[in-house]
Amino acid sequence: MLAATWQGPRDIRVEEVPDPTIVDPTDAVIRVTTTGLCGSDLHLYEPLAPFMTPGDIVGHEPMGIVEEVGPEVRDLKVGDRVVVPFNISCGSCWTCERKLYSQCETTQNREHGTGASLLGYSKLYGAVPGGQAEYLRVQFADFLPVKVPEGPPDDRFVYLSDVIPTAWQAVRYADVPADGTLLVMGAGPIGDMATRIALRDGACVIVVDRVPERLARVSALGAETIDLDAVDDVGDEVRSRTSGRGADSVVDAVGMEAHGNPIAEKLIKAIGLLPDSLAAPLIKHAGFDRLAALHTSIDAVRRGGTVSLSGVYGGAADPMPLMQMFDKQLQLRMGQANVRAWTDDILPLLLDDADPLGTESFATHRLPLTQAPEAYASFRAKEDGMVKVVFTP
Repeated sequence: MLAATWQGPRDIRVEEVPDPTIVDPTDAVIRVTTTGLCGSDLHLYEPLAPFMTPGDIVGHEPMGIVEEVGPEVRDLKVGDRVVVPFNISCGSCWTCERKLYSQCETTQNREHGTGASLLGYSKLYGAVPGGQAEYLRVQFADFLPVKVPEGPPDDRFVYLSDVIPTAWQAVRYADVPADGTLLVMGAGPIGDMATRIALRDGACVIVVDRVPERLARVSALGAETIDLDAVDDVGDEVRSRTSGRGADSVVDAVGMEAHGNPIAEKLIKAIGLLPDSLAAPLIKHAGFDRLAALHTSIDAVRRGGTVSLSGVYGGAADPMPLMQMFDKQLQLRMGQANVRAWTDDILPLLLDDADPLGTESFATHRLPLTQAPEAYASFRAKEDGMVKVVFTP
């Protein structure tokens, strides 16, 4: 089959690889019909390179048709249409029983001190082959995949794998008060979808980004916008719009891909040039991120407010303004989305003919999988109005 593979920093190639097979009796194999390109994939593109192996299959936002099931699979059958959540959870361990699916004890990566395995996401999270491919092995087939009906196009459902649950959890963790103000840092796919969810909830939403096309998209939805390059200080601008207090809640949808610290960026690149045996321990124990978005979030939220992190950070030694956080009495919530905790709440919106979250028009680019290398480069450079890419294998 064809699959998008990691071959080195900023080197994604589409190559022929072996087809997946049933390994455990609870597995299934699906033929992928649509699969997404996520901002988190860019972390593998460069910052997390020491944890990648040439040939790793990337991607974690797939959906498709069941082609084969293992002998112990009871509820899924060949021909079913399914979406596959990006975090691999068994559904029955201690953490899964508490709906902490991103911490599944069955698939935790204890040798790295990390949570549940993820599709297509480095040795830190299991080195499981990902979903930017023609076929995909799916574990725990009677629990993990979400069955969806025939009829509506794939675009209606594919974001149930990551984008919508991640944005949904981010907004729920933000705990915006009734008629409150939510500041969203970043108008990429997660920030854009979080904006849609929060507006639907009745919040006043302010979105910060520096890409004109992204700001135009969220403005058309009804959000206020702040052009990062047009203001001296985001916190001051937010306070000027909120009676001097700041936003009630903030969603940081940017994470380690933030701009604003060229020294950190150079160090990240320098570490990436070291042999993996040296680079990996540095990143795990002494690495740090570009923290512009997070520090701005902490500054712009009001006293007693909440900051919700959905953007992924990977630094083990990130400096945090603890005095400011303590003094402002902030709440901070974060973590990989517990996808299966939210799918039952979200699915009715996707089955609504009115398409209230605008999923069918959410993608800005629909490309064949063979164009994955060019898409990764353009997405990282924020070129051509690219917000969300979906591939057709």
